[in-house]
Amino acid sequence: MKDITRYQGIIPAFYACYDKDGDISPAAVRALTRHLAAKGVKGVYVGGSSGECIYQSVADRKLVLENVMEAAEGKLTVIAHVACNNTRDSVELARHAESLGVDAIAAISPIYFHLPDYAIAKYWNDMSAAAPNTDFVIYNIPQLAGVGLTMPLFREMLKNPNVVAVKNSSMPVQDIQMFKDEGTRNGRPFVVFNGPDEQLVSGLAMGADGGIGGTYGYMPELYLKLFDLVQAGDLANARALQYDVDNIIYATCATKGNMYAVIKEILRRREGIDLGGVREPLYNLVPEDEPQVALCVRMVDAAMEKWAH
Repeated sequence: MKDITRYQGIIPAFYACYDKDGDISPAAVRALTRHLAAKGVKGVYVGGSSGECIYQSVADRKLVLENVMEAAEGKLTVIAHVACNNTRDSVELARHAESLGVDAIAAISPIYFHLPDYAIAKYWNDMSAAAPNTDFVIYNIPQLAGVGLTMPLFREMLKNPNVVAVKNSSMPVQDIQMFKDEGTRNGRPFVVFNGPDEQLVSGLAMGADGGIGGTYGYMPELYLKLFDLVQAGDLANARALQYDVDNIIYATCATKGNMYAVIKEILRRREGIDLGGVREPLYNLVPEDEPQVALCVRMVDAAMEKWAH
């Protein structure tokens, strides 16, 4: 019987960490890992959207994961997103992740070409076969991948005993219920992660075991509090906190620079952690973004004062 308790809780999606030249900064990767561990999160999700994975090479992604694992020192659940837009590189990353001892590997469906279910299943199963002793997480994000996790494809993937979870980033909360219900049939332990940060309360109420989110990393205290409120049945305060978090997210998205550029600047100002900028074609901050960035910092400060004590 699979132990799924290591996946239950708040798991920030790990941010890309660059030096002044735009190359991977191992020192920044280690600093961010230790920072998040000290905040008390359950784990980290490495190499996904927040990690700017589609703009990084295989060597970049290996370097990031190696430094996360070194700094985590076994204190965090580590899920490594290994999908590339071809099977060969994905298999290489899967094999590498298992060699480092990650808890699970994860993968989106292939992007650009819309493949049939049987081709997607083979793509995922080939990765899983390259890491046969490691759990596998399906990452469902149809708004970016261009294809969603259908129930026939999901049932096909459940034939693989290493498939233990879905990271569900589709917007309908109903999808969480469907994947949870189908995944746990016949007493099988199965995890569903809420993906859209703006609806974590709804996802948890519908049965999600925890969340993986791109905005968790710069305000983890708020998401940890939100998770605890839902677990305690205090939905009124959980909803109020969700509203505050959502307003911060909306403000973070209201700049010319990319959202992750704003997030990294907030982390630099509030926590003293320098993760560099974002990798092009993502757009870095421009001078006219300054008032909005300063507003975001104040909003996070105010929410921390209100909720995180």
